[in-house]
Amino acid sequence: MSQKIILNTEKAPSAIGPYNQAIKAGNTLYVSGQIPLIPETMELVSTGVRDEAHQVLKNVEAILSYAGYTFKDVVKSTIFLKDMDDFATVNEVYAQYFTLDQPARECVAVATLPKHVNVEISVIAWKD
Repeated sequence: MSQKIILNTEKAPSAIGPYNQAIKAGNTLYVSGQIPLIPETMELVSTGVRDEAHQVLKNVEAILSYAGYTFKDVVKSTIFLKDMDDFATVNEVYAQYFTLDQPARECVAVATLPKHVNVEISVIAWKD
């Protein structure tokens, strides 16, 4: 029987609500949606959607790494955008992190995101 393991690292922003950064269940890792908070200061990156997307993916990478996973292990990602006009920019940044065996994905525009950021990304990773 597999066990549910709660994972949190100081190398990614601490949760801003009643949730954990990630949960490992068996071989699957569920990473909570990340926004462009700088882990050391918990301040938002506010220099545009490109920089926000980089910070979000750095936060995702920190959690994956802490759990012993990489971007290659991600099987599903979800991108939430405040404005679908930012899709091409975020997609360009995303492609720099997911270089091989890209996961299944959806990208949706939403009315608002936590702290009124422009982008949030969550992932599910799996490895044998």
